Amino acid sequence: MTSLPEKLADTFRSAGVKSAYGDPVQIDGVTLVPVALSYYGFGGGDAGEGGAGSGGGGGGVTLPIGAYVKSGGTARFEPNVIALLAVGVPFLIVAGRALARVIKALKK
Repeated sequence: MTSLPEKLADTFRSAGVKSAYGDPVQIDGVTLVPVALSYYGFGGGDAGEGGAGSGGGGGGVTLPIGAYVKSGGTARFEPNVIALLAVGVPFLIVAGRALARVIKALKK
């Protein structure tokens, strides 16, 4: 019998590429290939001896970050600016706070 973690691993083994790059779409002679940032997480726990029980859960996120656009003989990446800002702003805030702490520690 296959365990739950093995089943999940088999299910999501190729999910990264399939969820990151969509199927090509033709619009007025231009080919678009959608691109997304995808990640998944799963966890579980057991209360141990004398515990009340066990549990688990999981989830995932897919964020459209742009598309590859092929027109004529050239291909280029067109970013989804709104999605990149949604990801970039929190990253910059965290990076700025971390840098401020490093500078403060170096001044001591």
